[in-house]
Amino acid sequence: MKRTLLLLTIGIALLQGTALHAQRIAFVNTRYILDNMPEYESAQKELDRFSKQWQEEIDERYVQIKRMRDAYNAEAILLTEEMKRTRLDEVDRREREARDLQKKRFGPNGDLFKKRQELVQPIQDRVYDAVKEVAGTSYVAVFDLGGQSSNLLFASEKYDKSDSVLRKLGIRPGKEKDSGPSDDDFGTPPEDVPDEKDGGMPQTQPRDGGGKDQMRSK
Repeated sequence: MKRTLLLLTIGIALLQGTALHAQRIAFVNTRYILDNMPEYESAQKELDRFSKQWQEEIDERYVQIKRMRDAYNAEAILLTEEMKRTRLDEVDRREREARDLQKKRFGPNGDLFKKRQELVQPIQDRVYDAVKEVAGTSYVAVFDLGGQSSNLLFASEKYDKSDSVLRKLGIRPGKEKDSGPSDDDFGTPPEDVPDEKDGGMPQTQPRDGGGKDQMRSK
């Protein structure tokens, strides 16, 4: 009888420990946060401007190459073999230059990538710092539902700290939650843990988490 009572006590303690751990998990949606930041919108417009400018530059190169090739085809019958080789070599050289320029502008670690790092990375760093401040010492994990590889299957809105992060950044959220902690409760976990049927968040964790590296890859 005593052994049964001891096992029951241990089981209850373990369940209480699991519930306490569940209280210390929250999530944010970085896509929603960024979409509500005016400086992020400005950065995106600036990136679009550079992208359009560089693409037009490349398109013009290929238009010139097509003209050269059309002119060669029209005049080939009148050209000597040496003249043909010279003209074709020039077309090939222009095509290589166009491909190199396209890679320089839009390739991995190209100009667009560097410009995105320059304009967007500081904004993402600010969001990450705000997430850390909102989490404080009250939450052991904060998942990102806005990432491309989020695997969280369900999350109750009462654990969504996205609006808290926006307020920490000095931005009025685009939407207000009907439920969830008030502004005065930032960093304080709820006292009761609801069942999944009442909107609680199960202990399913995404493989990629919600850390800074994931946030930067958007």
